[in-house]
Amino acid sequence: MKARISEIFKSIQGEGLHQGQSQVFVRFFGCSFECKYCDTKLDAYHEYTAEEILAQINTYPESRCLSITGGEPLEQVDFLIDFFKSLKKLGKTIHLETNGILYRNLAKVIDLIEVIAMDFKLSSSTGMKDYWYPHREFLKVAIAKDVFVKAVITNATLTDDIRIAAAVIKEVKRDTVLILQPENPFEDELKRKLEYFKKICQEVAIDVRILPQLHKRLGVK
Repeated sequence: MKARISEIFKSIQGEGLHQGQSQVFVRFFGCSFECKYCDTKLDAYHEYTAEEILAQINTYPESRCLSITGGEPLEQVDFLIDFFKSLKKLGKTIHLETNGILYRNLAKVIDLIEVIAMDFKLSSSTGMKDYWYPHREFLKVAIAKDVFVKAVITNATLTDDIRIAAAVIKEVKRDTVLILQPENPFEDELKRKLEYFKKICQEVAIDVRILPQLHKRLGVK
């Protein structure tokens, strides 16, 4: 079996609760969604076997943590099952970056993952329909592991979406961290909105953080 991979590289984690951590990134090609703010437009890939990916990963023997990102890795879940098992044999920590929608696929690999960075795709931010039902079901599966939720905030993001996001977290697992991530490069003009959204979440006792993308501020990949 082969996977469609756009790139494999070493950098620091720039998003979420593990910002600054050295990781090897395996970027899976393909995503069924077209978010307005998407900053990862992938137009090429190579097909790799698990053994070929492992060979590249092993060129960074000092890196214990792997970011499995995309695209949307869970769209290639049949490949991930055996691939993740191989990573576990090497003692690697798996940090999955995902759109937080494919909950049935997550259930197939949840036992092999340590960290889950899941998105809430706010319809006012993405320009797409809402995905509250699959997000809720996804979070129910993900809470078995170390999970946090990211929501990209744009000039178009509506308060109603933030209230629903907070309500979903409160319903499933209140202490799940919600990260409000301002769209780059509009961080400065979004400050007021971010603080307002943060206050809304705090009013219902949600652990909320405002975290811009660190790698873009540092000018690294």
